Amino acid sequence: MSKLYIVTGATGAMGAEATRALALEGNCVVMACRNTAKAEEVRERILKEVPGADIRPLPLDLSSESSIQAFCEALRGILCGNVELKGLFCNAGYKAHRYETRADGMEMDFATNYLGNRLLTLLLLPLMPAGANIVFMVSLTAKLVRLPLNWEEKSAKPQHFGQLRTYARSKLALLYFAIYIGRQRPDLFINVADPGVVNTGMINMGRWYDPIADLLFRPFISTPSQGVQSALRALHATTTLKYFVGKKTKDIPHRFTGSPLVEGLMKGAE
Repeated sequence: MSKLYIVTGATGAMGAEATRALALEGNCVVMACRNTAKAEEVRERILKEVPGADIRPLPLDLSSESSIQAFCEALRGILCGNVELKGLFCNAGYKAHRYETRADGMEMDFATNYLGNRLLTLLLLPLMPAGANIVFMVSLTAKLVRLPLNWEEKSAKPQHFGQLRTYARSKLALLYFAIYIGRQRPDLFINVADPGVVNTGMINMGRWYDPIADLLFRPFISTPSQGVQSALRALHATTTLKYFVGKKTKDIPHRFTGSPLVEGLMKGAE
């Protein structure tokens, strides 16, 4: 039976690298991304290196519940064949430069990075056999913030928005969700990966000083190929609830695993 991996944000620098690496191993890879035309370009580029690779772009907008549901329905059609869902790499991320919301009023960082990944994972869990892997891409910024219990109410108000703070809190919520799901599904290998500071568009702040920062810092930070290695290790892990960063594998710090937010924040997740 063929092994299938889902890579969200597969047209981004690290998502494309993950798709390439998984295809080189002979896996079927679903490229889950908003821009399927760009996904086809990435796919064609990888096929030149891996002729005959089974790479399938499918549209997915993590800020839209209807898009997530449609994606999962389309995926069920693929899994009807001789294909087994072996791994889900929640790689896609969003960092708003200014306050913006989706239709229901939820701030876009939380809607995409946390709520979208949460819904996608919950819909896919019934399709995942024992021993499958789920990897959530978190961020080192999550260690620098706290998540208020009324985060959902606050995130809907522009006065509480801060470009880095809001993004970091959305990634912290995702980390708590990973812990929650890992406890609910001990038959799966559920882990988080931290790419560090990587040379992608995500580090742009949309400010006047971006070109100066690019000149000073981009030559010294990780390439997308380097940044995605922690996640690729996690996708093949046979341990669960670990924190993969660089070449190291650590326990998720107790201040996260022992937080009441793991259960309190996720009451509506099931």
